[in-house]
Amino acid sequence: MRQKLNLITFGVRDFQKALDFYENGLGWKKSSANTDDMALFPLGGITLSLYPRKLLADEAEINDQGSGFPGITLSYNAKSEAEVNEVLKEVEKLGAEITKPAQAAF
Repeated sequence: MRQKLNLITFGVRDFQKALDFYENGLGWKKSSANTDDMALFPLGGITLSLYPRKLLADEAEINDQGSGFPGITLSYNAKSEAEVNEVLKEVEKLGAEITKPAQAAF
């Protein structure tokens, strides 16, 4: 099997709030293939999709009322420690909860 990933979909509880975060807060540009309940953000070979959590759970035929750690993390590899600090300040200002302070990684 090829090592390739094309689409990451976030099932979000508040679609408009999530859309505002990525589009207006981070300034990311949506694809022209969006629908009323799905936003697509091309990320240079991978696309991030925002989709209402309930609809995503319905498609997967599972209950959307799960709680706790979902078993998914996302990484942003910054070019410098200064950029790390800038990004964390910006996303926190936009409403993200920083659950762990930044640290050097491998």
